Order: sequence, then structure tokens, then C-alpha cells
Amino acid sequence: MQRLSVAFIVLVSAVATFAQTTPQAKKGGFGDPSFLFMMVAIFVIMYFFILRPQSKKQKETQNMLKNLKKGDKVLTIAGIVGIVGNVKETSVMVKVADSTVLEFKKAAISAVLNDSAEETETSKS
Repeated sequence: MQRLSVAFIVLVSAVATFAQTTPQAKKGGFGDPSFLFMMVAIFVIMYFFILRPQSKKQKETQNMLKNLKKGDKVLTIAGIVGIVGNVKETSVMVKVADSTVLEFKKAAISAVLNDSAEETETSKS
């Protein structure tokens, strides 16, 4: 979100600078067709570098949280690794030790650690 606001500030300052230095052909209009082209190009660049990856990552995270199930090994945003014991509507019970079970909001789960990927890495070594 911070990158989006910085990009917006840069965009506004570029437009303000361009508007001050470019003489307008018509009164009250943008005048120069290259101005419109520049605005479209900036929007396309912002979309592909900021908006699209952000929305893609958000969809992946929502999908991951929706598919949480008992027995998944998870990593929380606090760095705690544990195994999911029970999945509720908005929270998850995570077993972090033999007799220690913690309840986290689903938003606090940052990743599901894939055991099969770890097994293949250890078998290659």
C-alpha cells in the first residue's frame, strides 16, 4: 500500500510539472495528445508493477487461508511454527509443543509449510 501512495505522489508531481512546462494549444483543455498518452502509459506501468502483483498475492493468501486443514504445518507472522489442530471460522488452533496449543486469527498465518518439499530436499542431500 505504501508503494502505491508513493507512486501516486510521483504521478501527481509529474503531471503538475508537465502541465506547468507545456504550453496548451486550447484554453481549458489538455491540448497535447502526448499528455494523454503519457497518462495512459503511467497507469499501465502502475497496474503491472503495483496493482496486479498485489491483488494476485492477496488472492493466493485468501486461498491458502480458506484451504487450511487439520494437520497442516504453518508459520505465523510472529515466526511461530506449529501444526493446525482445529480450524474455526475466523481462528485456528495451532499446536506448538506437546501440551501447548495457541489460538491465532487466520490473518496471523503467513504460510503453510509443505512437508513434501522438505522431504525432497533432505532426500537429495
